[in-house]
Amino acid sequence: MAKWRDNATMRVLGIESSCDETAVAIISESSGLLANKLYSQIELHSPYGGVVPELASRDHIRKLGPLVHETLAESKLELADIDAIAYTSGPGLMGALMVGAGFARSLAWSIDKPAISIHHMEAHLLAPLIENISPNLPYVALLVSGGHTLLVKIDALGDYTILGESIDDAVGEAFDKTAQLLGLPYPGGPHIAKLAIQGNAKRFNFPRPMTDRPGLDFSFSGLKTHVLNTLRGLQKNQSSIDDQTRADVACAFEEAAVDTLVIKSLRALEQSNANTLVVAGGVGANKKLRQQLKENLAKRGMEVFYPAPEFCTDNAAMVAQLGLLKLAELRVQETIPAQELQIKVQPRWSLEAI
Repeated sequence: MAKWRDNATMRVLGIESSCDETAVAIISESSGLLANKLYSQIELHSPYGGVVPELASRDHIRKLGPLVHETLAESKLELADIDAIAYTSGPGLMGALMVGAGFARSLAWSIDKPAISIHHMEAHLLAPLIENISPNLPYVALLVSGGHTLLVKIDALGDYTILGESIDDAVGEAFDKTAQLLGLPYPGGPHIAKLAIQGNAKRFNFPRPMTDRPGLDFSFSGLKTHVLNTLRGLQKNQSSIDDQTRADVACAFEEAAVDTLVIKSLRALEQSNANTLVVAGGVGANKKLRQQLKENLAKRGMEVFYPAPEFCTDNAAMVAQLGLLKLAELRVQETIPAQELQIKVQPRWSLEAI
């Protein structure tokens, strides 16, 4: 049976492998983040314009063990000094999740310590806590990434209400697909943002999907299709699309996507009677989105919080942080999770089902 270390500061090792990032981190109850390692598979998947699940799973297998050793060495700890192993068990790619979960639960079993299952999106929502940022409850969270676009009301740890979500493409996916149409590398978000700086915002006016009707759901597939049709229309009139036109299209797309997120976020805050917004996920690093939200919320006397850029994208620090919170609850209750031999993951896992 797993057991606690007596009278010790709790330390949690976190493992993230839900998609195309292999990450390991260690966080301490008293000293904060001790080490945070990440290996990105961007170069592996770039030739395909998106993540290839089988390749992702194989690469996680190769990288997890060495990253754990590096993280322990940087923290100047032994495996026996760890009080729990936290791991992402969903949502995500089935194979990638199985690699991380199998590794984490086996590691926990080998040192007779608890293994803590973590919801990937919940970890994102609480990522600001890594830096001891404490938004006032209740708050609304905007989770924007390659796989998710969600507006969530957070009343307490584990008490979440989904206010709105994408009915088709996630906003990060729309950035990736638009980048592909413009001949830009994967992942698309940073490349579109860089190209958009050179663009003329007045040349094209793209739609702000679903903002002209009540509700908080999102739809980005139509915006992506609008980009495709615009490019096809331009190609009929000229043999090739010049760099300035590509920049103008990138600018129009980014503005439309950002405006949509801002409009829906403000609407969610008003409907929830909340004054605080937390932005999480990779698209949360977009500078235009940050600027627009900061300006619009300031006008209304509201606050917006972001994790540091390195904690916006998938990382193990957020997994370890949430694991530490859950471990603290278990220790207060004097309960220790049973060590099941069966490895379980949940590729589809609603926040409201936690």
